Amino acid sequence: MTAFPTIGVVMIAPQTQFQHFRQLNIQGKLLLPNAWDAASARLFEAAGHPALATTSGGIAYARGWRDAQRIGREAMLSEIAAIVRGVDVPVSADIEAGYGLSPQDVAVTVRGAMEAGAVGVNLEDNGHGALAQPLFSIESQCARLAAARQMADALNAPLWINARVDAYLLDLGLSAERRFAETLARGNAYLAAGADMVFVPGLADPGEARRLAASLNGPLNLMALPGVAGASDWFDVGVARVSLGAGPMLAVMGLVRRMADEARAGVWTAMAEHHYGFAEAEALFERR
Repeated sequence: MTAFPTIGVVMIAPQTQFQHFRQLNIQGKLLLPNAWDAASARLFEAAGHPALATTSGGIAYARGWRDAQRIGREAMLSEIAAIVRGVDVPVSADIEAGYGLSPQDVAVTVRGAMEAGAVGVNLEDNGHGALAQPLFSIESQCARLAAARQMADALNAPLWINARVDAYLLDLGLSAERRFAETLARGNAYLAAGADMVFVPGLADPGEARRLAASLNGPLNLMALPGVAGASDWFDVGVARVSLGAGPMLAVMGLVRRMADEARAGVWTAMAEHHYGFAEAEALFERR
């Protein structure tokens, strides 16, 4: 068992928030949008979404960093806290690969995310270039997930831990069947180590999604992709949760690029088409 520093009084989200988010995931068919700042979080909440997550890529880009942990733990936790403060719905935090290699590093990050108000976390098995191989070994990632669960237990909170498997996202040189088998083995091992859900970004085939959802010992989370028509395609084959990921933030970047190009020509057609009124924006944050 991982040894942690003595934990004093820590302010975290109410138990009702943890339980509500847990129930949303268990009941399934959860479309989870990913926010990158307080404004995007408030807009998603105002649209009626019962819960939100953060996007590490969206947050990094908005602050002038590339993705993959370049922003650093403290900066990311500060952004997560700002998003949590901006809404009343439960928020799950994208903590990337935990901002460190060891189980202790993961535990520190999980504690920080919970202190920021998060009721769930995503933890990746992607080494982001810090390992001799692309992914953490199954054994190492299981130890890191166990440390996350131990920290949540120490804080007396049912944190929803979403274990991300990057065998589809990365080109590992595997055959399609070997990639599926690797993902399944990792997913079930991660669930046994303390994760609540398995997240497989990059998986795009409904048939493979059906096989994986039926073979995992827990719920499956997939990510919205340009070639997939909508969440129902995933829900119909047994996927429990679909995350928007960095997609909305990247779409905003595409819109800003269009406005930038138009402004060079002296027009603002896109800006007018997508206008969000000043009064609307003020009202959005009135209660804050």
